[in-house]
Amino acid sequence: MKKQQTNDVILQTVTKVTSFIILLFSFHIFLAGHNQPGGGFIAGLMTSSSFVLLLLAYDLKTVKNILPVNFIYVAGTGLLVSVCTGIGSFLFGTQFLSHAFGYFQLPLLGKTELATAVLFDTGVYLVVVGVTMTIIQTIGERE
Repeated sequence: MKKQQTNDVILQTVTKVTSFIILLFSFHIFLAGHNQPGGGFIAGLMTSSSFVLLLLAYDLKTVKNILPVNFIYVAGTGLLVSVCTGIGSFLFGTQFLSHAFGYFQLPLLGKTELATAVLFDTGVYLVVVGVTMTIIQTIGERE
Protein backbone atom coordinates (compact mmCIF):
# COMPACT_ATOMS: atom_id res chain seq x y z
CA MET A 1 0.00 0.00 0.00
CA LYS A 2 1.39 3.40 -0.97
CA LYS A 3 1.65 6.07 1.73
CA GLN A 4 -0.64 9.02 1.10
CA GLN A 5 1.18 12.33 0.75
CA THR A 6 -0.25 15.30 2.57
CA ASN A 7 -0.11 18.92 1.56
CA ASP A 8 0.83 20.89 4.66
CA VAL A 9 1.42 24.28 3.03
CA ILE A 10 -0.91 26.12 5.41
CA LEU A 11 0.55 24.42 8.50
CA GLN A 12 4.12 25.13 7.36
CA THR A 13 3.38 28.77 6.56
CA VAL A 14 1.65 29.39 9.88
CA THR A 15 4.47 27.55 11.67
CA LYS A 16 7.12 29.87 10.23
CA VAL A 17 5.31 32.95 11.54
CA THR A 18 4.26 31.41 14.85
CA SER A 19 7.73 30.01 15.61
CA PHE A 20 9.26 33.43 15.03
CA ILE A 21 6.75 35.07 17.37
CA ILE A 22 7.34 32.42 20.05
CA LEU A 23 11.12 32.91 19.78
CA LEU A 24 10.78 36.69 20.11
CA PHE A 25 8.55 36.37 23.16
CA SER A 26 10.94 33.79 24.60
CA PHE A 27 13.78 36.30 24.23
CA HIS A 28 11.68 38.93 26.02
CA ILE A 29 10.82 36.55 28.87
CA PHE A 30 14.49 35.59 29.15
CA LEU A 31 15.66 39.20 29.50
CA ALA A 32 12.89 40.15 31.93
CA GLY A 33 13.56 37.13 34.16
CA HIS A 34 15.90 38.68 36.70
CA ASN A 35 13.47 41.53 37.50
CA GLN A 36 10.06 40.05 36.74
CA PRO A 37 8.54 36.58 36.37
CA GLY A 38 10.30 34.58 33.69
CA GLY A 39 13.92 33.72 33.14
CA GLY A 40 15.96 30.92 31.68
CA PHE A 41 13.65 28.03 32.50
CA ILE A 42 10.48 29.49 31.00
CA ALA A 43 12.33 30.93 28.01
CA GLY A 44 13.98 27.55 27.40
CA LEU A 45 10.61 25.79 27.42
CA MET A 46 9.17 28.35 25.02
CA THR A 47 12.13 27.99 22.65
CA SER A 48 11.78 24.22 22.75
CA SER A 49 8.06 24.52 22.01
CA SER A 50 8.94 26.59 18.95
CA PHE A 51 11.30 23.85 17.76
CA VAL A 52 8.68 21.18 18.47
CA LEU A 53 6.21 23.15 16.35
CA LEU A 54 8.77 23.02 13.51
CA LEU A 55 9.06 19.26 14.03
CA LEU A 56 5.28 18.89 13.72
CA ALA A 57 5.06 20.94 10.54
CA TYR A 58 8.14 19.47 8.88
CA ASP A 59 9.86 16.12 9.22
CA LEU A 60 12.79 15.35 11.52
CA LYS A 61 15.31 15.33 8.67
CA THR A 62 14.30 18.82 7.49
CA VAL A 63 14.50 20.29 11.00
CA LYS A 64 17.92 18.68 11.55
CA ASN A 65 19.09 20.38 8.35
CA ILE A 66 17.74 23.72 9.59
CA LEU A 67 19.14 23.24 13.13
CA PRO A 68 22.28 21.08 12.78
CA VAL A 69 22.87 21.12 16.53
CA ASN A 70 23.60 18.24 18.86
CA PHE A 71 21.38 19.25 21.77
CA ILE A 72 23.29 17.07 24.23
CA TYR A 73 26.24 19.45 23.81
CA VAL A 74 23.89 22.40 24.29
CA ALA A 75 22.74 20.95 27.63
CA GLY A 76 26.33 20.25 28.68
CA THR A 77 27.42 23.79 27.80
CA GLY A 78 24.51 25.22 29.78
CA LEU A 79 25.40 23.13 32.81
CA LEU A 80 29.00 24.31 32.58
CA VAL A 81 27.92 27.96 32.34
CA SER A 82 25.59 27.63 35.35
CA VAL A 83 28.20 25.89 37.51
CA CYS A 84 30.90 28.41 36.53
CA THR A 85 28.54 31.26 37.44
CA GLY A 86 28.08 29.77 40.91
CA ILE A 87 31.78 29.08 41.38
CA GLY A 88 32.64 32.56 40.06
CA SER A 89 31.08 34.07 43.17
CA PHE A 90 33.88 32.49 45.23
CA LEU A 91 36.42 34.55 43.27
CA PHE A 92 34.87 37.69 44.71
CA GLY A 93 34.61 36.33 48.25
CA THR A 94 30.82 36.03 48.30
CA GLN A 95 28.43 33.15 48.91
CA PHE A 96 27.78 30.46 46.29
CA LEU A 97 25.35 31.66 43.58
CA SER A 98 25.18 35.20 44.92
CA HIS A 99 24.62 37.74 42.18
CA ALA A 100 25.57 41.34 41.57
CA PHE A 101 24.27 44.06 39.28
CA GLY A 102 25.22 47.53 38.19
CA TYR A 103 24.22 50.28 35.81
CA PHE A 104 26.47 51.04 32.87
CA GLN A 105 26.43 53.58 30.06
CA LEU A 106 26.44 51.54 26.84
CA PRO A 107 26.67 52.90 23.30
CA LEU A 108 23.29 52.99 21.53
CA LEU A 109 21.52 51.62 24.62
CA GLY A 110 22.27 54.36 27.13
CA LYS A 111 22.07 53.61 30.85
CA THR A 112 21.56 49.85 31.13
CA GLU A 113 21.39 47.46 34.05
CA LEU A 114 23.71 44.46 33.76
CA ALA A 115 23.28 41.57 36.21
CA THR A 116 25.21 38.36 36.76
CA ALA A 117 21.85 36.60 37.12
CA VAL A 118 21.59 36.74 33.32
CA LEU A 119 24.67 34.50 33.08
CA PHE A 120 23.06 31.90 35.33
CA ASP A 121 19.78 32.18 33.40
CA THR A 122 21.73 31.62 30.17
CA GLY A 123 23.03 28.34 31.56
CA VAL A 124 19.57 27.27 32.69
CA TYR A 125 18.14 28.25 29.30
CA LEU A 126 20.71 26.11 27.45
CA VAL A 127 20.15 23.13 29.76
CA VAL A 128 16.37 23.25 29.34
CA VAL A 129 16.55 23.60 25.53
CA GLY A 130 19.20 20.89 25.28
CA VAL A 131 17.48 18.32 27.46
CA THR A 132 13.98 18.97 26.11
CA MET A 133 15.04 18.77 22.47
CA THR A 134 17.16 15.66 23.08
CA ILE A 135 14.14 13.92 24.58
CA ILE A 136 11.79 15.07 21.80
CA GLN A 137 14.17 14.10 19.01
CA THR A 138 14.85 10.72 20.59
CA ILE A 139 11.13 10.00 20.77
CA GLY A 140 10.65 11.31 17.21
CA GLU A 141 13.37 9.06 15.77
CA ARG A 142 11.52 5.91 16.79
CA GLU A 143 9.40 4.48 14.02
